[in-house]
Amino acid sequence: MTIKKVAVLGSGLMGNGLTQVFARDKDTSVVLRSRSMKANPLDGIRANLDQLIENDAMTEEEAGAILSRISFTDDMEEALKDTDLVVECVPEVMEIKQDMFRDIEPLVRPDTILATNTSVMSITEIASKTQKKDRVVGTHFWNPPYLIPLVEVVKGEETSFDVLDATYDYLKKIGKKPVKCLKDVQGFVANRLQHAIWREALYVVEAGIADAATVDEALKYGPGLRWPHLGILENVDMIGTDLSLNIQRGVIPYLADNKTPSPLLEKLVADGKIGFKTGEGYQKWTPEEAAARNLALREYLIKVTKDLK
Repeated sequence: MTIKKVAVLGSGLMGNGLTQVFARDKDTSVVLRSRSMKANPLDGIRANLDQLIENDAMTEEEAGAILSRISFTDDMEEALKDTDLVVECVPEVMEIKQDMFRDIEPLVRPDTILATNTSVMSITEIASKTQKKDRVVGTHFWNPPYLIPLVEVVKGEETSFDVLDATYDYLKKIGKKPVKCLKDVQGFVANRLQHAIWREALYVVEAGIADAATVDEALKYGPGLRWPHLGILENVDMIGTDLSLNIQRGVIPYLADNKTPSPLLEKLVADGKIGFKTGEGYQKWTPEEAAARNLALREYLIKVTKDLK
């Protein structure tokens, strides 16, 4: 299947970012469906493009071409007309996503792919109210989607391999780094890995082994530094599975194995210490420090993703 027209449903942070991603492809036209026409969604996209231009990751001409491929409307039927791929970016509430797909299914062609951008929810459950469940697929983009290359393409229990492959191939064509998750499991692939690390990181702080800043530095300037070029399992092969087995025998029995969220994390939330938004989480942050960290992250991602192309 050739994908040439994409509809993005939802004009929030992820919806705007995905619209920008799809519109980078010269063969794709994108319709962004916004519930409200009071604010122009293109303003947010334009701000993202300006940052790319300022960091020499894009030219003004390229940005203009991206914007020329985008239209937006508050009319659902107009947004969905003749689309090959629909990607929803509505709130992470199961019933909202289920009802969305149920309601739009009669408005699209029988072969239109319906993709959900959920980060953790079951694709199978999201598809449960549709008639053609074989065309519903997960496409978990990471924030900010126009900078993070990874997209997890997730197969629900009834998703056809044709739909899975067509979605994967299209994402690869437009410059993303898609991976296939062949089972509809909680957290898919990358979030499972991320939360396994988080669980141990939180335990290290709770047990008084090191403070939060030390945990972050240990990851950023140690193993995390090589992960973009050396995958975890590739590293096992590099050092030898025999050595890895010996290390695991010595370490695994002592790692965190709790099946519930971190007690310290629960307490922080209960105390209203929710991070950048309140100025304190595991560490304290001034508004200026929080803004600087957000800006620095995007500038770093722009730099490293330029090198990936």
